[in-house]
Amino acid sequence: MTQDALVAQAEQRRSELEARWGHWTPRSTAQLLDHLAQVHPDRPMIVTDDHTYSYAEVATLSTRLAAGLHELGVGSGDHVAVVMANFPEAVALKFAVARLGSVSVSINFMLRHEELGYVLGQSRASVLVTMDAFRGLDYGAELDRLIPQWEDVAGGEVLPHLREVVVFGTTSTPVGRGRTWADLLDLGAGVSDETVAALSDAVDPDSPSDLLYTSGTTGKAKGVVLRHDGILRTAYSSAYTRGLGDGYRIIYAMPLYHVFGYVEATIATMFVGGATVPHTAFDADAMLRAVARHEVDEIMCVPAMTSVLLAEAAARPYDLSCLSTVFSSGAVHAPGMFDRIQETFGVDRVFTAYGQTETTASTMCTRPGDPVEQLAHVNGTVKPGGLAGDPELGGALAVYKVVDPVTGADLPTGEVGELYVRGPIITRSYYDKPEETAALFTDDGWMRTGDLGRLADDGYLTLTGRQKESYRFGGELVIPSDVEEVLIDHPGVLEAHVVGVPHERWGDVGCAWVVADPAARPDPDELIEYCASRLAKFKVPAMVFFTEAADLPRTVTGRVQKFHLVERAVRQAAATREG
Repeated sequence: MTQDALVAQAEQRRSELEARWGHWTPRSTAQLLDHLAQVHPDRPMIVTDDHTYSYAEVATLSTRLAAGLHELGVGSGDHVAVVMANFPEAVALKFAVARLGSVSVSINFMLRHEELGYVLGQSRASVLVTMDAFRGLDYGAELDRLIPQWEDVAGGEVLPHLREVVVFGTTSTPVGRGRTWADLLDLGAGVSDETVAALSDAVDPDSPSDLLYTSGTTGKAKGVVLRHDGILRTAYSSAYTRGLGDGYRIIYAMPLYHVFGYVEATIATMFVGGATVPHTAFDADAMLRAVARHEVDEIMCVPAMTSVLLAEAAARPYDLSCLSTVFSSGAVHAPGMFDRIQETFGVDRVFTAYGQTETTASTMCTRPGDPVEQLAHVNGTVKPGGLAGDPELGGALAVYKVVDPVTGADLPTGEVGELYVRGPIITRSYYDKPEETAALFTDDGWMRTGDLGRLADDGYLTLTGRQKESYRFGGELVIPSDVEEVLIDHPGVLEAHVVGVPHERWGDVGCAWVVADPAARPDPDELIEYCASRLAKFKVPAMVFFTEAADLPRTVTGRVQKFHLVERAVRQAAATREG
């Protein structure tokens, strides 16, 4: 399609979307599902190789799960922690929790016992729903290390708020420990659909729906509080901005604990009566084969996945004739990647975007018809909200300004500074972290993003870096102090300083600079394995280099200048490869 044709197609689809909904009605996520289950009950909502789940089926399953949770004592405002991959049951569970006015605490399923314990404790979760095993992790064993006899005592004295643990089986082998998924469904058998419907109807759309944990840039992980109406407005804006057509289908492998897969795909497709094709794990061959099998319109991925998909598609033939769109976002793209996307996949529409968990999902996005060469240099412009937009913000849901990081003074277009954002979809708080919440906002209500960038005269954003020292590995945010705290516990480590080093596939990889104890000097592989036993996989450093304490670059106050360590790591890694 020509650029003009792509713009015209998007405008037509936006008009159809606005006509479909007419006006904005605040709803909870479960209330939206119930509405759509009445409008088109038999339409596919979740598509897998084994089964296609209609809107009515997902609504029914979520109702039955809500009944079971209700019998477990889960009520309005309670927190339900979920450790589940992208199974259809996990999607239904999201809506089940929403039906009760409860809050879904979506937990990264790669977290180990110490990290899991922190999130369960900080969130005050009353119920945990976890897989028994997945991708080599035995969650029962992780709970054993955290809470002895958890099958009988749930959280016990370790996590007194945790009253129940429900185990979802991921294999054909029956779950041998704890209350099972089937037990949960059986428990709710005596609760009528009418009772659940009444509870669901009573939920305030402005109330919290989700607690999504982000490592942020400093300190421990923070639970970002998101609201029903904010999620739905953001998802509607995504469907409107990208011009999703009726029955649109998106395939993705990003987990539901990310707003990308949750809001930008799962909820956004609902507004056009579409479907998602979620994959529980990323497999390029499986995803590309699924495009034709399930008539997929869009592949949604992060650049680390995009690069693998491109290599796979170039290596062997796939039927991608139904594919029209690739949405790749979340980290830096390698030079030429957007051109390769169009050439290799044969798509007309390519998108990238910018947002954070704190902004509910993407708040800036490229537009249909934007030339590919532009995508290599920008992260999008403010998304129009359509019917969901805020009239006071010109129909947008979030607006940005750039300020001087030192003085806080507004900067003109074209100058680099820290990005501030405000709007009705922005989180109002981190859960139970008043100091961090206060630090997040200015006195006049702008949220500090911690990102550096510049805005052009046409409103397009170009990110230039992060103000803080965190980095992203394949789309996952890593806070260096999490890794440093583990390394310093090793008896052979005196100091540890972790930085992110640019990587073509992963965006950044971790590099640890270690001051070793001369009397018990470990080797790099030993330290990497030590981290792997205690941290999620994406946090484990790829490289370990040793240094003397006197050789560390420091400020006059003694703080290590990590940007110098990044430069040194790049040189060291290059020298290692050449050697």
